[in-house]
Amino acid sequence: MREPWLDDPLGYLIGRERIEAFFARIYEREALVVAHGDAKRFAGLLSIDDVDRIVTSVDLREGQLDLADASRQLRRSDYVDSAGYVDRGAVADLHRKGATIILQQAHQLEPPLGRFCRALEYLFSAHVQTNLYLTPANAQGFRTHYDNHDVLVVQIAGEKRWRLYEKPIEAPYRGEGFETGKYESGELKHEFVLKAGDCAYVPRGLMHDAVTSGAEPSLHITVGLMTRTWADLMLEAVSEAALRAPELRRSLPAGFAHADFDRDTARADLRRLAELLAREVQLDPALDLIIDTFIRSRPADNRFALRDAARPIGADERFRAGSHAPFRLAEDGDKLVVIAPGGELEFAPDARPALERALNGEAFTPAQLAVENAGELTAKLLAYGLVARV
Repeated sequence: MREPWLDDPLGYLIGRERIEAFFARIYEREALVVAHGDAKRFAGLLSIDDVDRIVTSVDLREGQLDLADASRQLRRSDYVDSAGYVDRGAVADLHRKGATIILQQAHQLEPPLGRFCRALEYLFSAHVQTNLYLTPANAQGFRTHYDNHDVLVVQIAGEKRWRLYEKPIEAPYRGEGFETGKYESGELKHEFVLKAGDCAYVPRGLMHDAVTSGAEPSLHITVGLMTRTWADLMLEAVSEAALRAPELRRSLPAGFAHADFDRDTARADLRRLAELLAREVQLDPALDLIIDTFIRSRPADNRFALRDAARPIGADERFRAGSHAPFRLAEDGDKLVVIAPGGELEFAPDARPALERALNGEAFTPAQLAVENAGELTAKLLAYGLVARV
């Protein structure tokens, strides 16, 4: 049975009919709360039993699991042993007394969450991560704070009451984490209860807190969107322009750290260089670099690659490009390169038509690629998860 979130992951979370409005006026601007009225909508992603299985049977290392309680301070030494492993008994005992269990990067532990993240990554062109929060009844994990990345909150079980306040900082950088005492929550703007099957979107910088509502524990997934910004792109564009403009690579004037340094002259020089940069800056090289970095940083989605490693590639066997496998075709001297999750695949330049055919999303057979060693080409794409058997 095909998982319902694979074809339309954002529609699965907020409803397909809301996607256009989401990107037009909500994304990075304001919160969105969606009550689906279907407690089992997200049941295929995770359950409390899954969390219990992970915590009680996987040897989790420090940093993979954390505990939080808004009413008291918990230290990792309270539940991590001297060898750096999570103490399962201590976790269960502290959770029994009101602590929220947080499984960090849970998509690395649960395959359905991993596939869900890959689908969202393909949509947003961004790293997507999931953390799990299992909070006892009548408990609160964190005090009022903001996140420095946008989140989608997916309520799996139980209920949680959320309160949203103001934005003390608009679109904070990833490095601008919340600091207790530095920012005020401001006026309460919105209060709502997420029930099982509901979803909320909270943009970065928006102050919020949440407490379990009702007599049952609450389990929710926080889906974090680790996006790249225009500032990231501009920094890459400046670096790339400096490769072509020696003026941008000149040293700062000698003695610029002195108290009597002539800043008026430096201001004029900076304005002149800014004008030069405006003429020299180019989108494509910088954007390609960011794209390639993103693609290489993704893990290959190559399930069954080891199990079927010895299985022959039939000339008339049907394959299709992976629906959420990012890639980019690029030329590197006399080689054709496929930028792929985990690395680069090299081919002869005359393989371009065959690669374009294999990766265009339509089903194909190696015989249809009309290239020498079509089976080997297909096998290589299969090993990196760029294609899959139909």
